[in-house]
Amino acid sequence: MRLALLFALISLAAPARAEVTVFPALNAVADARTLVVYSSLDAPLAKPMIDGFQKANPDVAVRYEDLLTTEIYDRVVAETDAGKGSADIAFSSAMDLQVKLANDGYAQESRLPLSGRWPRWANWRDTAYALTFEPAVFVYHKPSFADAPPPATRGQFVDFLKAQGDKVYGRIATYDIERSGVGFMFMARDQEQYPDIWSVIRTMGAAGVKLYSTSGAILERIADGRFVLGYNILGSYAADWAARDPNVGVVLPKDYTVVMSRIGLVPKAARSPDLGRRYLEYFMSAEGQTVMARQLHIAAVNPDVSGDNTANRMQQVLGGQLRPVPVSPGLMVYLDQVKRSRVIQRWNEALRSP
Repeated sequence: MRLALLFALISLAAPARAEVTVFPALNAVADARTLVVYSSLDAPLAKPMIDGFQKANPDVAVRYEDLLTTEIYDRVVAETDAGKGSADIAFSSAMDLQVKLANDGYAQESRLPLSGRWPRWANWRDTAYALTFEPAVFVYHKPSFADAPPPATRGQFVDFLKAQGDKVYGRIATYDIERSGVGFMFMARDQEQYPDIWSVIRTMGAAGVKLYSTSGAILERIADGRFVLGYNILGSYAADWAARDPNVGVVLPKDYTVVMSRIGLVPKAARSPDLGRRYLEYFMSAEGQTVMARQLHIAAVNPDVSGDNTANRMQQVLGGQLRPVPVSPGLMVYLDQVKRSRVIQRWNEALRSP
C-alpha cells in the first residue's frame, strides 16, 4: 500500500479532533501578523509556551491548529504540492513523519542562534529539531505497591506478572501499537534494544493486558486503581499526572529507557517562515525550555537550562540507561509498510500466545 494512501486511510478512520485556537496579538493592533502553528500538542498544554512567545513578540497573533500527527503530515504535503501556503511551523510527536517531511524536501533549513550548540542527536541538518526529551516509563498505582517496590526492569515486570497471576489479570495496560504512533515507535525501539522483548509481550498478553491509543485513558485507570501497571507510557504525560495525583508513581526502567522527542520544523511552503523561525527560536531558548520543563513537566533539551527536568541532568545521572531516539532518516525504516506489518503481526501473535 502506498504511503500517501495509508495516511489518507488512517486520517479517515481516526475521529476528527482538529481544533483551532486564536491568540490575538498582545498590543491589539488591527494589522498584526499571524503565526500559524500545526501541532499535535493540545492547545491548553501549549498555552504557556505561546504566552511566553507573545510576551517577547507582542505584535504577533497566533493561530494554533491542534491536529493529529498524520493530519499535520498530510496537510503540509498537500498544501506544498498544490502550491498553497502552509503552516509557519509544524510541531509533532510523530518523529518518523517529521523526518520524512524534512528528508523529502517539505521543510526548509532554519539556521538559528542555538543550532550549532544543539545536541547532535537532536538536530538534523538544521532543518528538523528535537525540542523535548520524553522517556518511555513504567507507571504504577502507588497504593497497590505499599508493601513492595514496583518493577524496575523488564525482567522484574515479567516476574511480577507471573507471580501475581489472577490478582493482576486485566489490570495492566500499554499502547495499542496499531493505533498509537508513539506506541509503535516504542515497540520498534524495544525490538532493537531488548532481545527477549517478545517474552515480555507474551507475558503481558497472558496477563490480560488492555490496549489504548492515548496516555490519558491509561493514566486515569491507574490513578483510580482499576489498573496497577502501565508499560512504555510517555513520561511527560505520566509526570504531569503524577504531579497532580499522589496515587500515580513513575519508574524509568533501569535496564534501558527509550527517550522520544517532539520535532519542530519550518515547512517549505510556510507563508511567514520568519515567524516560524522566531517561534522555533523561542522554543529552543533557555526561557522557552524552562517554561516547558517547569509548567509542562517535559524535560528541556537546551544545554543552558539547569535543574533536574533537563536532558543534561538526566543523562548525567542515568548515563547509558537512557536511549534517545536520534533525529535521522533511520526513523523512516518502519514507514515501510512491509516491515511495519511484520512487527504488528508478531505483536498480535505474541499477545495471543498461551
